[in-house]
Amino acid sequence: MRILLVLLPLLAGVAAHKEPKTPQEIEVQRALQAAAYHCAPAVAEFTAARKRSWAQKVLAGRPALPGYEELFADGTYAEGISGTPNDEQTLMSCSPVHETRIQNNTCVLAPEVTEGPYYHTVGHPIRQNIAELQDGLLLLLDIGVIDVETCKPLPNVLVDIWSANATGHYAGHPFPSPDLANEKPQVGGKRSGLLSAFPRSLPQQTFLRGAWPTDANGVAQFTTIFPGYYTGRATHVHTKVFPTWTTHPNGTFTSDALAHVGQFFFDDEVNLRVDNMHPYTTNPIRDSYGRTRNWRDSLNIFEDSHGPEGKYNPVFKLDLLGGVISQGLVGYITMGVNASARYDNFWKG
Repeated sequence: MRILLVLLPLLAGVAAHKEPKTPQEIEVQRALQAAAYHCAPAVAEFTAARKRSWAQKVLAGRPALPGYEELFADGTYAEGISGTPNDEQTLMSCSPVHETRIQNNTCVLAPEVTEGPYYHTVGHPIRQNIAELQDGLLLLLDIGVIDVETCKPLPNVLVDIWSANATGHYAGHPFPSPDLANEKPQVGGKRSGLLSAFPRSLPQQTFLRGAWPTDANGVAQFTTIFPGYYTGRATHVHTKVFPTWTTHPNGTFTSDALAHVGQFFFDDEVNLRVDNMHPYTTNPIRDSYGRTRNWRDSLNIFEDSHGPEGKYNPVFKLDLLGGVISQGLVGYITMGVNASARYDNFWKG
């Protein structure tokens, strides 16, 4: 299945959130949505196999957490994927299913959601552990990538992620512009709750930023912390997918081959529980503006992440790492990506 590709123009101004508006743009996104839904059985089984393998090889009968190398060793998911009830041909073939089944059993990220103002086109390290010295709730991410043109896992594509720390700040952007130090969040409208973007004043900071290529099973895994929140935005993790990239001697990468940009979210019930943990209780807006719930996410980003017809699921499926939430979480999600697509790699804020 070939998807119509367009190079969408730069939208001017911070209020110009990237969303489909023209009939052509809407059809492009619906075409990718339909392709991803066509692969829904593969997406659902792909995620389920990873979770089964996790239970079998990592958590089964072990009261203590496994070491990092053991947790993310090569072949961790091989048995779970190959040992599924369906054979590979059936598992990864494109077959239409009813929309109700698709909606209830898949976790496909919608294409082309704004990257926001805090992406760094240079300086993102290639690494799995992106936490650095940031304090917060342990979060292991298991991100699967499926090619919607083949309905098969997509190996060797670079998954790039970045997020705010426990107190709602992005690496490199700790303070507002001096002339906006007393700015108040916008009241009403699509930008309700938002402040002007903080400038990049500490370019050496790289915490909670990193990229890693998918393995032979189409999976990229990261160690991080549960993100914090800031005014106007629901708790989220940004992502991009690059089919090709250039690695630099300092361990970072650059790429002009952007195939996907999106955002992941978390259930509000989990967000509210994490809010009561340290250091999330020290968020500077906790007792003033407070958190933004998913359904109130500014710029309609949470809504847009469900796709034009509201049928995607951009929310991580979470499991406890231990007996209680404070021991950490593992989050699963699968992205349906058009590997042959190419988009421009700059902010569409």
